[in-house]
Amino acid sequence: MPDAPGLELIRGEIEQYHPGAVLDTSFDREQAAMVVDPRQVLSVLGWLREAPGQEYAFLSSLHVADYLPAEPRFGVHYELLNRNRRERLRVKAMLADPGEGELPEIDSCVQLFPTAEFQEREAYDFFGIAFRDHPDLTRILLPEDYVGWPLRRDFPIGGEPVTFTYTERQYG
Repeated sequence: MPDAPGLELIRGEIEQYHPGAVLDTSFDREQAAMVVDPRQVLSVLGWLREAPGQEYAFLSSLHVADYLPAEPRFGVHYELLNRNRRERLRVKAMLADPGEGELPEIDSCVQLFPTAEFQEREAYDFFGIAFRDHPDLTRILLPEDYVGWPLRRDFPIGGEPVTFTYTERQYG
């Protein structure tokens, strides 16, 4: 992975082509990460994939984190890999919670990274993140009629009360 100065050099190059796209960078626990403007995430991912000397051509993971009560609330994480140099880079786009009845939205990266198709569907399924221009944004693991987004931090925890008739009869 790029070290801290290398990450700042990458940030500088991105700024030349996409001004204002990179909001922050960090290098913590041997992990390089950059926070990008969600409106420019596709241009940054495309640049990291295609730019000579970068070639982060493999999306190894796309996942979401809910940072409630922080705002912006959701982070969409893209774990990129340069196979030739065996380097990893995390790109994170932060999304605000649009409020009751609406879903946070970000552009789909399936056109750049076909492996993102099912990962974006999983993020939609569990967090309710809508990926614009996704070829088939439907639930993938939960039933289509499931209500809610179970990995959000405000999802109610609980269940149905279970009656233990055997132990009630035996131990009364």
